[in-house]
Amino acid sequence: MTTTAKILDPRLDFGAINWVGTDPLPRDMEQSRRLHEPERLITNIDPITGRDIGDLTGRPFFVDGNVTMYFESEATRQAYLDEPLDHPFHLVDNPNDEGIDEG
Repeated sequence: MTTTAKILDPRLDFGAINWVGTDPLPRDMEQSRRLHEPERLITNIDPITGRDIGDLTGRPFFVDGNVTMYFESEATRQAYLDEPLDHPFHLVDNPNDEGIDEG
């Protein structure tokens, strides 16, 4: 007496009567424009020292738009705020830099 195993086809039968969920919902007809845009960003790396801050409780922070930056100490926070917006040093190899005299 021999027994044969029946191998089932692993593919889904989309034509089956009981298939549910083949049509997208109206909200899914168009891909979300906010798929990879988080509303808020929180960084726990001090931008001055580059160190990772483990516990953010009680740490000084600065909110810039939708980004919240945490700092190790009030001194590094103040150093960040004291940095000029433009780069403080003129690049020597850049002839178009406004700070270099051309004469």
